[in-house]
Amino acid sequence: MVTILQLLASSLILLSFVLVVGVPVILVSPGEWEKSKNLVYTGAGLWFGLVIITAAFNSFVI
Repeated sequence: MVTILQLLASSLILLSFVLVVGVPVILVSPGEWEKSKNLVYTGAGLWFGLVIITAAFNSFVI
C-alpha cells in the first residue's frame, strides 16, 4: 500500500515539474498556444486527478 502511495506521489511530482517547465515555454513561444492548448488542459486535468487520487489513497494508508 505504501509503495502505491509513493508511486502516486512520485508521478505527481514528475508531472508538476513537467507542467512548471512546459507551460511557460508554450505560453512564450509564438503561435504555440493555439497548437498546444489541449495538451496543457489535459496535463492540468491529469494533475488535478492525481492530486485527488493521491489524497484519497493517503486517507486509507494512514
